[in-house]
Amino acid sequence: MAKYATGDIRNIALVGHGDSGKTTLAEAMLFTAKATTRLGSVEDGSSHSDWDDQEKERQSSIYTSCLHLDWKSKTVNILDTPGYPDFVGQALSSLRAVETAVVVISATAGISVNTRKMWAASEKEGLARFIVVTRIDGDNVDFETLLESIRENFGKQCIPMTLPVGQGQDFQGVVNVLGLKALSGVEGGPQTQRVAFGGPASGDAPDGVIGDVGSVHDQLMETALEADDALLEKYLEGETIGAEELKGVLCRAIAQGKVVPILVANGKKCQGVEDILDALGSFAPSPVDGVRRHLAVREGTPTPIEPDPAGTFLAQVFKIMSDPFIGKLSYFRIFSGRLPSDGTLVVGETGESYKVAQLFRVQGKDQQTVGEGIPGDILAVPKLEDVAVSATLLTTESDARITPIEFPLPMVALAVEPKSRGDEQKISEGLGRLAEEDPTITVNRDTQTKELVLNGMSKLHLDVAIQRLKSRGTEVTTKRPKIPYRETVTKRASEVEYTHKKQTGGAGQYGKVVINLYPIERGKKYEFVDKIFGGSIDQPFRTSVDKGIQNKMAEGVIAGYPVVDVGVELIDGKTHPVDSKDIAFQIAGREAFKKAMMLAGPVLLEPIVNMEVTVPARNMGDITGDVNSRRGRILGIDSQGNFQTIRAQVPLAEITNYDAELRSITGGEGSYSIEFARYEVVPPNIAQKIIEASRKTATEEEKE
Repeated sequence: MAKYATGDIRNIALVGHGDSGKTTLAEAMLFTAKATTRLGSVEDGSSHSDWDDQEKERQSSIYTSCLHLDWKSKTVNILDTPGYPDFVGQALSSLRAVETAVVVISATAGISVNTRKMWAASEKEGLARFIVVTRIDGDNVDFETLLESIRENFGKQCIPMTLPVGQGQDFQGVVNVLGLKALSGVEGGPQTQRVAFGGPASGDAPDGVIGDVGSVHDQLMETALEADDALLEKYLEGETIGAEELKGVLCRAIAQGKVVPILVANGKKCQGVEDILDALGSFAPSPVDGVRRHLAVREGTPTPIEPDPAGTFLAQVFKIMSDPFIGKLSYFRIFSGRLPSDGTLVVGETGESYKVAQLFRVQGKDQQTVGEGIPGDILAVPKLEDVAVSATLLTTESDARITPIEFPLPMVALAVEPKSRGDEQKISEGLGRLAEEDPTITVNRDTQTKELVLNGMSKLHLDVAIQRLKSRGTEVTTKRPKIPYRETVTKRASEVEYTHKKQTGGAGQYGKVVINLYPIERGKKYEFVDKIFGGSIDQPFRTSVDKGIQNKMAEGVIAGYPVVDVGVELIDGKTHPVDSKDIAFQIAGREAFKKAMMLAGPVLLEPIVNMEVTVPARNMGDITGDVNSRRGRILGIDSQGNFQTIRAQVPLAEITNYDAELRSITGGEGSYSIEFARYEVVPPNIAQKIIEASRKTATEEEKE
């Protein structure tokens, strides 16, 4: 049996921009709760959260780390997520496993790109939110200006629960506004506030508090009362409100997002951390009180999942990693039912069944064996081979599925090749494992260019993936993927003939064909029409002509790219009673097609993509100008608050490095997505350069 109940669990994700102090805060929380015996540090690589070698080298989180602590009868599970948009997949999947997002904002840097993104993602997931302001002891800190910025960006429901006593180098600690005085009309009268920096308890706010403690207290409680019409009316009529009633309404207001408490901390000195733990333990929703996840049923509508220990077991995988000692480790959140450590797990999407060998609770890189899991638990199990992030876990076969986690499409691509011959299989397996661990990485084989293409969120994201592949014993070379150009014709070429003759002393080769070549509707690819009347070419050899033509279409004619959207009519030919054979008519068909295509106005086609670019309104002019310079066509502009979304169609070749350009123009605040639209003719001046480059590459490859 678990030592705690589902109602005692608090699941939180630390989210926000990179270098905002999330990992330092996590270390301070663990140390304050005596879950660890030392205060880990990001700078010296001793943190319990960033334990991976790459994370230590970069001094920033790349992967979500699972941590836990016990605080005053509450079990707190902490997911410390990466802060840079390059690794957003890890953060997004972590939000599915919690009821509360703790948005961490550095007092020195303020609200940054990923702060806004993770706020929006947390809101979309329906999570309660707390804001923790870190680095309050930093240089040039202005807490009141930051508070104004937070409320301007995220809403008036963001209200301090603790205020700093001093700021910058004068920072001494925090004062908890909930304890200073009771709201007028509340049972119990004035209450004592607590100063978290270790001074004596006092009924008065200490000198140096940034802000009006009493005013903020009333604002916090009055905003909370707005979540309960009956209590608000009771308060407005001057009736007494019990302390437990007030606590209950504040909990509900936070769970519903109507109140977002702001707390202040200096993680390196553990100042303000007790108040954060108290706030989370007292006011963050448990799995019983939080937003209900949706149970997707194959036939029917999604319905809420009740966190019932006696109910049907339902869990969802939110993280996968490869442990050097254990192997594949799947992290999952239990939403309903119990799982014993000797139980059976069924992967909903595949039906595969696995006997649970061990059940772990994870603390950074360490695993602790547990006897069972209950609703709300965040656990891990080894050796579930046929499972992916977002998969539903069951204990018996069922059509129940938890709503899949949504991930952004990766936009940046690299073509990868083995550094050593014979490593093709090894690379495929290694890249497959990377994609399994990170859903924002995809791997595909381009059927046209024959390249193995790795897609990710940014160049940094892909660099980290390649480095991880290398650390596992597989090295690759990378290059920019080829653009999948195609070739076609623009007019008809009639009665084009070609005769293939080859005499070598014995049986020779002979085949003559006459064809018409013409363009067909875009997307139809190819049609072959046999228009021979009589027996000028035997029926089997007509098939040979078709085969030869298709082989040449795959090779290309003008630049080595596949030929598409052409029709061929076989109208005449000639055979030889002895020398005609399959290969002769394949060659004749191929060469006749090549000759006809050069007479039919050959052109290059390029892929055009639909692109949506979302940027701050101040950057709209720069972006529209940049899109136009890339041969793009603006289709429309939509407003989304302080952001604008530009819809356009752009040649794929013009945006192969767009991720870096967009970051440069918008200071990292822009994002974009693309999807294939159609093929269009490449302008002649650009086509000529592509053809010349292709021929040069072909010549160099022949020399090799």
